[in-house]
Amino acid sequence: MIDGIYEESHLKVLRLLEANPALSQRDLSQALGISLGKTNYCMRALLDKGLIKMQNFRNSDSKLGYAYLLTPAGMVAKAELTKNFLKIKMREYEILKQEIDQLRQETKEL
Repeated sequence: MIDGIYEESHLKVLRLLEANPALSQRDLSQALGISLGKTNYCMRALLDKGLIKMQNFRNSDSKLGYAYLLTPAGMVAKAELTKNFLKIKMREYEILKQEIDQLRQETKEL
């Protein structure tokens, strides 16, 4: 559904927007630790894929009065991305755990 190279940043954006739909792209950029341009690119990809939608606050006098809401497809994608991300992190954890055990064994031998 989403290109592998962008999965982690897309998941982070979806999680942040689910928690706080009123975040601006600048706020997202700061929270993610990435450039505003990369954030905009990510947001456009999520909008184009129909995973988020932008809603205008009608009572707002400011152009900044928008909310980014996860669509039903966005909720499904977030769940799928979370599951895949968890699998990756669990594999990384097991590899690190083995490496730590090996290093402990080596230090005991010294």
